[in-house]
Amino acid sequence: MRVSRLMLVTLRDVPAEAEITSHQLLLRGGFIRRITAGVYAYMPLLWRVLSKITKIVQQEMDSAGCLQTLLPQLHPAELWEKSGRWTSYTAGEGIMFHLEDRQGRKLGLGPTHEEIITKIAGDLLNSYKQLPVSLYQIQTKFRDEIRPRFGLMRSREFIMKDAYSFHANEEDLRNTYNTMHKAYKQIFLRCGVQTVPVDADSGAIGGSGSQEFMVTAESGEDLILLSLDGLYSANQEKAVSKAPEALALANNKPSILETPNQKSIEDLCKSNNLLKSQILKVILTLAVFEDGEQQPILISIRGDQELNNVKLINVLTKKRSKGVLGVSQITPEQLKVQGLEVWPFGSIGPDLTDSILNGAKQWNNKFLRIADKTAAELTNFVCGANTKDQHRIFMNWELLGGLPEQFDLRNAKAGDLCLHDPSQKLIEKRGIEVGHIFQLGRKYSQALGASFTNEEGKQEPFIMGCYGIGISRLAQAAVEQNHDEIGICWPIAIAPFEVIVVIANIKDPSQKDLGEKLYQFLQSKGIDTLLDDRAERAGVKFKDADLIGIPWRIVVGRDAASGKVELVKRSNKQSKLLSSDKAMQKLLEEIFAERT
Repeated sequence: MRVSRLMLVTLRDVPAEAEITSHQLLLRGGFIRRITAGVYAYMPLLWRVLSKITKIVQQEMDSAGCLQTLLPQLHPAELWEKSGRWTSYTAGEGIMFHLEDRQGRKLGLGPTHEEIITKIAGDLLNSYKQLPVSLYQIQTKFRDEIRPRFGLMRSREFIMKDAYSFHANEEDLRNTYNTMHKAYKQIFLRCGVQTVPVDADSGAIGGSGSQEFMVTAESGEDLILLSLDGLYSANQEKAVSKAPEALALANNKPSILETPNQKSIEDLCKSNNLLKSQILKVILTLAVFEDGEQQPILISIRGDQELNNVKLINVLTKKRSKGVLGVSQITPEQLKVQGLEVWPFGSIGPDLTDSILNGAKQWNNKFLRIADKTAAELTNFVCGANTKDQHRIFMNWELLGGLPEQFDLRNAKAGDLCLHDPSQKLIEKRGIEVGHIFQLGRKYSQALGASFTNEEGKQEPFIMGCYGIGISRLAQAAVEQNHDEIGICWPIAIAPFEVIVVIANIKDPSQKDLGEKLYQFLQSKGIDTLLDDRAERAGVKFKDADLIGIPWRIVVGRDAASGKVELVKRSNKQSKLLSSDKAMQKLLEEIFAERT
């Protein structure tokens, strides 16, 4: 390929829309072009990267015993209604693009394909003798992100590999899950990116166990927590730990603290010589369920801890056996809409009476009361008095009428003790999710009536697994992990080209002839080669080569007349002036060694 035919347009300035380095470099290097918010065109350079990632994924999926297929992007609403996900994916902040056809039938653009593949399996797989079966596709997905950002990291149209497996028993699912885990590690290794597998929440996909594969990077949206011994790692949404011990208050007679203008935990501690861990914090939230139910929730948590919304939603889903569209903190404005008097925010205690909800227009008239385990463990604490500008000190749960139901609702954080080994402490890193594997169980097969005949001749729902990799996201994550101050440093396995031959002065016959000769030679050896044959200044060509990050560069310059060229390795900027023959010999040795 010749640069003069590549439609290569590079940018010197950082585009205003790009917040993180990888997004900036992909735009500046001409790899992507923004069409509208969250929608990008993959230009020829990036398409070559995506094609190489795709080939690696295909090879590893085929080796893992998966069969490739291609599923429709238009999904009928009735399948998603059967699984119970249509409302949660289309209402409120749902992420599914949806429409009606000319006959008035509801359709959605697929953000994921569990419903479609389950229907197909239910139609075609009838007996345990046909199992296990694993299918995968590499497909464009659509998600109506509320705030698309960071380029291909969180876009509204993207390329994904998703695989699904069907099993007769749990042991078979675990075997396939482990096989996929190994395949994923091999995929990311071959793509030249470093990943950390972490325990993760299954989210709207559902199921039991799941793991995410994170590319560690400072710009990562996810916070991951790890133990230094390498035996524990989890996304913060899922992470568990032992909180630091609270310093107990001295026993004393319960009394009232006057707390005017003390609107935060920090104010309360500073004004009364208290520690955050000595305070029982109350958080009032409203949960909206997929059937329209609106439930006020009173959550008690230790004052130095933060509420984990994902853990909260999982508790609510399990308790009510239905999906949660969202949870949000209750505000004075919401109280007015419900026709309720303003509550004493900032001074609320865990024994706030249910009568305060009387007359609510849409809300249930009783609080769901739950507590984080850190709050339940407090034996003597400060809490709100349910009266403006007043708190109570030296309180306990018995005085408040007893403990509510307890759950793990807090964010684990760096410095917490590990549960598997209390001598270990958690550390934190930022991560970019590039893969996620799930043990789905029977969630979708039961909902869609997809079953098989087992060995006893009885009908039984399939046991399922699900396995995804963000192909386009992985490409950008590789840039985030492999760049320097002047541009991208692509891992050679997924680089758009392995070598770029730069003719410094295309008007010099000796340079042009030698450049063309080396270009043809490398191509004949199966080396993916780009020739910069533009009538541009040498400095422009060198800057472009550094920016787009081709792993190896051959510079054919003023030494061409004596048969010498400069060999440059992009990753460490090392260069050598060699005869063209020796340069070709060394280059072939290096590339063939990197390929193995």
